[in-house]
Formats: sequence, structure tokens, C-alpha cells
Amino acid sequence: MTRRITIFDTTLRDGEQAPGIALAPHEKAEIAEGLERLGVDVIEAGFPVSSPGDFEGVRAVSGAVSGPTVAGLARTRKEDLDACAEALAGARRSRIHVFIATSPVHMEKKLRLEPPQVVEQARWAVAYARVHADEVEFSCEDATRSDPAFVAHVCCEAVRAGATTINLPDTVGYCLPDEYAAFLLEVRRRCPELERATLSVHCHDDLGLAVANTLAGVQVGAGQVECTVNGIGERAGNAALEEIVMAMRVRNGRIGAETGVVPGEIGRISQVVERLTGYRVQRNKAIVGASAFAHEAGIHQDGMLKDAETYQIMDPTELGLVMSLPLGKHSGRHAFARACAEAGIELDRAALNEAFVRFKQLADTRKHVTLADVFEEVSVR
Repeated sequence: MTRRITIFDTTLRDGEQAPGIALAPHEKAEIAEGLERLGVDVIEAGFPVSSPGDFEGVRAVSGAVSGPTVAGLARTRKEDLDACAEALAGARRSRIHVFIATSPVHMEKKLRLEPPQVVEQARWAVAYARVHADEVEFSCEDATRSDPAFVAHVCCEAVRAGATTINLPDTVGYCLPDEYAAFLLEVRRRCPELERATLSVHCHDDLGLAVANTLAGVQVGAGQVECTVNGIGERAGNAALEEIVMAMRVRNGRIGAETGVVPGEIGRISQVVERLTGYRVQRNKAIVGASAFAHEAGIHQDGMLKDAETYQIMDPTELGLVMSLPLGKHSGRHAFARACAEAGIELDRAALNEAFVRFKQLADTRKHVTLADVFEEVSVR
């Protein structure tokens, strides 16, 4: 049976927390409109109390989209919750996302609160938020470095107070996938009230495991995943939306989950986020990197020319992207001949062989070789 997973996009909140990103309200609205076309279910638009600009950004997103739920982040403080409620007032459907830390190091060193005080603040904040928004999500910050028994206790109180979604984040990217899955199962075992709420996962990429941990969470029952376009976010970033969505799509038989994301919009929203944040997508980034569907090695190019399934598990055109066979030192004769034909260069067998030899000589000494380079050298000779 395939389950429908809620996509909670936090590009505009956690993604914007990446160093050097500052989105203006109209830029947040533009990205939000792209996320709506993409088909995400929830857009976390910002942290309204953090600055006047972020407040206006959340308000702009609330007015820009009509399909997705719009969420704002809040600590367990009245001023945070009131700011969220006001900024979200224009949203078709609103969600206040309340969080408080539950790990010993955070409670002692950052919050300077005793565990019972944390429980009471969580209970009060959720109950207050429930009156001021259509939905309430509650998160245990640094959950994976917390005592599962304590996390379960806090979550039980949050659900009783009105939380409809419970998020158990791997805030510092500490967990391994099997550990994360076991942690989620243990909290659920200790908190039967979670059956009345949607379990959400939110993973960071400090060890490069954000997507793996997210999928591990889905496989043990999480109904919502929190992610960002291009994987941007604090430190090493968040779980990448495009990787999660396509992993579920390509490996649906194994994962047994699907989303409402429109694959054909993935390439476009990736480019919009790259342009407005200034964060360039690395060439070898999965799904949306410039080299994700590029095949240079001769053996691979030969296989691709015969049947794309030999070396490609996704159709790039479905994502609004293209496959390419770039010429390089590892390219084979078939790919070179195809490049010549596509460029309108007609060669007999002898001329093709001569040009290919010259191409290989140039490719061994240059990082980039074009057909113009090859035929200029041939004509000179």
C-alpha cells in the first residue's frame, strides 16, 4: 500500500537561515508561488518575530498562495505566537509551528530550564497557538540527542493540548538512519497519543545523511517530511526536497510512499531558489546539478545512445531538465560522431577518424574541448 506523504517545505525559513541569505518579502512570495506550482502541502514562510522583514515576508506569502497551508515558526513565548498569528492572518489555511528544545545540553546550557518547566511551556504554547491558527505543529528541538522517554512525555502533552503534527528533528544531523528509525519507534511506543497526530521528520545534513534519515523516518511511519529546495539551510543544509521526492518516486515499490509534487516543476523551482538566494547548486548535486544527467565516459555514452536505461534511472525531461553527452577525454567515437552530426558537420569515415584522434589529443591537455577547437586544429594541419 502506498501512503501519501505531506511535503512541508521550509526553504523560506530554515533554508533562509543559511549564512548570507536574506530574502525580501516579494522574493519570498515569488518562491512561494513556485512552491505552490510544485505541489507542496505546507510552506513554512519564516520566523515572524525575528525581524520586521521576516514578519512582512510571512504576510506576503500568506497572501500569495491559496493551495498550501502557510506556517510560521514560534518559540514558546506569547510575543512569538502573537506575531505568527498576525502575520498569518491572510492565509487561506494557517499553521503555527511551536518549538522548544528537549535535549539535556539545550535545556541546561541554552534554555536554563528544568524538564518540568519545558513540559509546561510546551503545553501552554500549543494550547495558546491552537486558538490562533487552523493547525498547530509542535517540535522537540534537538530531539535525537534527547531522552526518548522525556520526548514522549512532552509529545503526549502537546497532542493533548491540541497539536496536530509532532515533529522530531535531527537538529544537528547526528543520527544514523537505523538510529533515527529506532528513536522514532521508541517515542511512538511510549506515546500512544501520537496516533492522533501526524509524525513529522526534519533532518540536517551535517554528516551527509539528511535524506537517508528522512527516508528512514518515512519507512517507520512518518507522515510528513520537512525539506528545502536544493537542500539549503543551516550549516551543511537540510534534507533536499528534490532528492526525497524522487527517491520515493523511483523506489516506490520499496518505500511505499508518494507525494503530491509535480516532477516537471522541480527544475524550475531549483533555478528560482538558486537565483534569489545566490546559493549556486553544485554541479554534481543529485537531481538538479548540471552534471546529474551528463554522461562523459565513452562506455556510458555508448550505452546511453543504445538505451537510456543503461545508465539513467530517471527521465530528466520529466523534471524539466535535459540529458547531455558532453565531450571530454573519456568520450568515445560514437558520442563524438553524434556531436558532429548534430552540429551539421558531415564527415566520411577517414575524416571522422582523423578528427577523433585530434579530439583525443586535445582532450588530454585541456579541461574543455569544443568541436570548433577540433576542426580549427585539423584545418591548420
